Amino acid sequence: MAALLSKGARINGDRLWASLMSMAEIGATSKGGSNRQALTDEDRRGRDLFVGWVGEAGCSTRVDEIGNIFALRAGEDAQASAVLLGSHLDTQATGGRFDGVYGVLAGLEVVRTLNDLGVRTRRPIEVACWTNEEGCRFAPAMLGSGVVAGVYDLGFAYSRRDRTGKDLGGELGRIGYMGAALAQRRPLHAALEAHIEQGPILESTSTAIGVVTGIQGAYWLDVTLEGIASHAGSTPMNVRRDPWRVACPLIQATYEIAGATEPWGRATIGDVKIAPGSRNTVPERLVVSVDLRHPQAEVLESMVEDFRARLAELARAHDIPSRVDQVWHMPPTDFDAHLVDLVESSAQELGLSCRRMVSGAGHDSLHTAQFAPTAMIFVPCAGGLSHNEAESATPEDLAAGANVLLQVAVRAANE
Repeated sequence: MAALLSKGARINGDRLWASLMSMAEIGATSKGGSNRQALTDEDRRGRDLFVGWVGEAGCSTRVDEIGNIFALRAGEDAQASAVLLGSHLDTQATGGRFDGVYGVLAGLEVVRTLNDLGVRTRRPIEVACWTNEEGCRFAPAMLGSGVVAGVYDLGFAYSRRDRTGKDLGGELGRIGYMGAALAQRRPLHAALEAHIEQGPILESTSTAIGVVTGIQGAYWLDVTLEGIASHAGSTPMNVRRDPWRVACPLIQATYEIAGATEPWGRATIGDVKIAPGSRNTVPERLVVSVDLRHPQAEVLESMVEDFRARLAELARAHDIPSRVDQVWHMPPTDFDAHLVDLVESSAQELGLSCRRMVSGAGHDSLHTAQFAPTAMIFVPCAGGLSHNEAESATPEDLAAGANVLLQVAVRAANE
C-alpha cells in the first residue's frame, strides 16, 4: 500500500553526484563545463544515458512528437494523475554541469530511492526531460514544454533553425527522438522542478533551500535604428545620421528604468548588431537587443511603456527612424500555493534553512504552471554563476534539494 516516508528517509547523495558527473562527461568542455546543445549528437548521447538509467529503475518510457521524454514509475492507482518531476538535459554552448540536468537527475534519484526503500505511491511519478529549454541553438527557449502547454504550435517548433540553417524537426528526427506520443496538455496532479538558483541570494544568505513562489516576467525587444552609412573621416559630426546617437542614451535610459524599480527590476543589453560593421564607416543600421524583467506584471508593463517613450523621444531628437519588435514575452507566473507550502514545510521538517523567493530566470515550470499545479526548489550555486563553465554546486546542497523533492513528491503522490 501507499505509505508516507519515514522522517529519516534520504536520497543517496553519492549516487546523485555520480550520475551528475557521468552526464557531465558527455559534451565536457576544457574549462569544466558541458556543451550539450539541443538535438546535437551530445544531446542524443545524454538522452540515451538517461533513458537507460530510467529503464534500469523499472520505469516505462515514452517520447512525444517534440522529443520530450517521460519516464513513468507506476502508482497503485493506474487512473490517478501523475506527479511530474524534471527539467532539461540540454545546455548552453559554454554551459555548466548542473543547470537543468540537476532537476532531471534529482527526479531519477527520487525514483531510485523509492525503489530502494520499497515505497509505493498512490499516484504515478514521472520524470521528465524537456526538449530545447535553453534556446541557444533553436530560439525561442523552452520549446518542448511550450508546445505541450499550447504556447507554441508544433509546426512552428519544427521550423526553428540554427545558425547553420538546420531545422529543429530535421535534427529531432536525425537523433532519433521524434516520438509518436502527442505533445499536448494532459492532467497532472503536480509538477515539481529542482534547480540551481542561478543567482547569488541563497549562497550570500547561507540558505539551503529556495522555496520558489513564481517566475518573474520578461520582455525581449529588438530595437532597430536606421542611419545613413557615410565615411568616418570626411563626414562632419553635425551632418551625420548616426544611429549611435540614439543607441547610447537609450542604453543608459534602459538601466535607469530598471534602477527605478529596485530591487527586482532587471535590464540587459545582450547583443548589438551593426551594419555594415566597418571600423571607418558610420553605421547605417543598429539592432539592439533589450531584456526587461520584473515579477509584477503591472510594473513590467510600465517599464516597457517607459522604454518605448524614451526611444521615441530620442529618435525624434536625432532624426533616426526606429522600430521595436517584440521577440518574446514571458508573463509573471505564480506557482501553486499548496505545493509552495509543501516545499517550505518539507525543508523545515528536514532541518534545512529556507526562504521564499521569485525565480529571475525562465524555466519549463513557467509552461507547466499553465496547466498543472507547479512549484520549484532552488539550491545554492557558487557565486550565483550559471550559463558558465565555472558553474558549481556542492554535493551536500544538491542532496539537500533532492531530499526536499523526495518528501514533496511522495506527499503529493499520496494525495
